[in-house]
Amino acid sequence: MSAFPATRLRRLRQSAPLRDLVRETTVSLDDLVMPLFVAPEELLHERLPGMSRRTVDGTVRECEELLRAGIRSVILFGIPEAKDDDGTGAWSEDGIVQQALRALRARFPELLLMTDVCLCEYTAHGHCGVLRGEEIDNDRSLELIARTAVSHVEAGAEIVCPSDMMDGRVGAIRAELPETPIISYAVKYASAFYGPFREAAGSAPSFGDRRSYQMDPGNVREGIREAALDLEEGADMLMVKPALPYLDVLRALRDRFDVPLAAYNVSGEYAMVKAAAAAGDLDERAAVLESLTAIRRAGADVIFTYWAKDVAGWL
Repeated sequence: MSAFPATRLRRLRQSAPLRDLVRETTVSLDDLVMPLFVAPEELLHERLPGMSRRTVDGTVRECEELLRAGIRSVILFGIPEAKDDDGTGAWSEDGIVQQALRALRARFPELLLMTDVCLCEYTAHGHCGVLRGEEIDNDRSLELIARTAVSHVEAGAEIVCPSDMMDGRVGAIRAELPETPIISYAVKYASAFYGPFREAAGSAPSFGDRRSYQMDPGNVREGIREAALDLEEGADMLMVKPALPYLDVLRALRDRFDVPLAAYNVSGEYAMVKAAAAAGDLDERAAVLESLTAIRRAGADVIFTYWAKDVAGWL
């Protein structure tokens, strides 16, 4: 490799347009997905505005604003009016996500509609699958998770995103939906950074935790195995969640797999920066753009982030 003198590096940093021209990693609006919470009643979250609950009509209005700003991809999370042990609201024809999908598909054919496929928002106990006693019944959960994915596609979803971490759920969905793109939360850690999401979605477990089916934060090789299994079962894209504490895992997947990768810039990451910015400890815009650039630099093609709408204004 030929030498690259320091003087040449300095010349390339002389002006902002020149720095932009030679930037190695960029963030564009096409890289971002905005999460939206759909519920029977609005619940505005003043401290974390990106995580407010919206009615179906409110979601339609929000998507109109997002499209106007240049954000063309959203993922829907549903908060039902009532919950039960099996999470039946997840696949109901008149479920809250299904209502939103039909309204959005009719109004915005250009909008890419993704859905979170999990039972935790719909079960009375808050776990991501159905229970046998106080343990997850993995195999019975697969049937209901696949049923939920089918109901989403029938209502207008273009991509389904299973986030439950049940073993075999990608294969179960693929068997029912042979042509639908699947973004698998393949490497989802049992993280401390999910707190604000569970508040927004009303999905905190009523007992225990999710460590029996989400991953140990200390494991990287396990994440690679999980990703490989999901690809074998038919996943089209892999997700790492959370993003910032697991950039090394994201890089490990990028080095190993030649498939699109997503990362979820989760609620705890969002809340920390919001709180620090409110206290005057950092510049929110600069911190967010630096964080998203780091996620892209580590290997993500797509970033799910509550800042998508804000970034649209900043860029």
